[in-house]
Amino acid sequence: MRPDDDPNTQDPARYQPQRQPLADPLADMRMRQQRSGQWSAHQTAGRRWPVACVSLEITQRCNLDCTLCYLSESSEAVRDYPLEEIYRRIDTIVAHYGPGTDVQVSGGEPTLRQRDELVAIVRRLAERGLRASLFTNGIRASRALLAELAEAGLVDVAFHVDTTQERAGYPTEHDLNALRREYIERARGLPISVFFNTTVHQGNFEQVPMLAAFFVAHADVVRFASFQLQAETGRGVLGARAEPIGNDSVAARLQQGAGTALRFNVLAAGHHDCNRSAVLLVAGGRAYDAFAEPAFVQRFMRETAHLRIDRGTRWKSVRSLAVAAWARPALALTGLGWGLRLAWRMRAGLLAGRGRVHKLTLFTHNFMDACQLDPERIEACVFMAITQDGPLSMCAFNAQRDAYLLRPLQTSTGTWQPLPPGHDAVPTFPIKWLKGRPRAQARQPRQAAATAKQAQP
Repeated sequence: MRPDDDPNTQDPARYQPQRQPLADPLADMRMRQQRSGQWSAHQTAGRRWPVACVSLEITQRCNLDCTLCYLSESSEAVRDYPLEEIYRRIDTIVAHYGPGTDVQVSGGEPTLRQRDELVAIVRRLAERGLRASLFTNGIRASRALLAELAEAGLVDVAFHVDTTQERAGYPTEHDLNALRREYIERARGLPISVFFNTTVHQGNFEQVPMLAAFFVAHADVVRFASFQLQAETGRGVLGARAEPIGNDSVAARLQQGAGTALRFNVLAAGHHDCNRSAVLLVAGGRAYDAFAEPAFVQRFMRETAHLRIDRGTRWKSVRSLAVAAWARPALALTGLGWGLRLAWRMRAGLLAGRGRVHKLTLFTHNFMDACQLDPERIEACVFMAITQDGPLSMCAFNAQRDAYLLRPLQTSTGTWQPLPPGHDAVPTFPIKWLKGRPRAQARQPRQAAATAKQAQP
């Protein structure tokens, strides 16, 4: 069903969390891909995993005021969930999807949570067999904190850096590369993978090739670069994106910056209109398409889909992939030929880089506008937010955040209220608690009054 087929489609409340765990979440994901027309021989959702990742928001507070922000208008006033509730949600993730699930520790800005609590949350995730990733703007993510979190079980850190954050002294994406380098050095040598997130909007669309080239040049540390397309959701002031920004146009600019032709979505992850990815191998400063022979890559994925691939470090990944292949002699023989052909194509880079090879994934994510939710894409969603009621598609959650954030919670010590004392269920906040569009709207009467006062004789 397409959005304009049903007049109720645009009511976000029609999309509800999955309250009870399913007997076979992998089979359920497979059925959802089939119902939405996304099932194919190269679809990983429902074949290798039951969900791509789950967002665990541990605070709604943030130390930036981005011009594009998915948080709600009341986020700054919402108190941090009690640890008891965070732990309960972690157990809910395990119950729904099982160990090995990727969990984004996010917010808001998660490093604003008390340090001992943040460490405890990461440790609890690791103890439950989940893969914890810290999603941060990096301001408070010192090397000492990252090292402590890595010891607690953190697997990845994803730094979000782009011009929507309006950081003082960094007016362009090129200027922000200095900050990206600083963050790379903070994490260098730690046993965690380094990701970067970039929001693509009209103001930085033409700089996407430069960013792709930057991540290729730093592929010795950076393993994943996600480009998230502008969406009209939350409290941001920029609104809906303009043409020609889309998955295809961003992918074209990523290829331009990488300096090589890339095959996107050789391996699919959910709905084609939501996610696109390409995998590069970088040697001697040159990028090569790792999926230049899609038939073998897709076959390898299908025949090893039931095996868990260790992504902790590069060598663990290579080792687990090799073990998976050698368990199937025919696949191993085909893989050997594929590897030799790949090495021949990469010979110049291998010689220049003395045999060192780094893997980099380029990814685009097309979030939906809050008022333009597509039920087909919600059905095929592989990116969930965990709520007090269970997992819910991230885009559907973003479109109705306050329906969950402003609800009281029952804990072992009684009823926990999300808002400070003295605020109603539909609160009015002082301007210092507002960000994004609400802050801009609150300033308008003050600015008008100031202008009128100046105009008085």
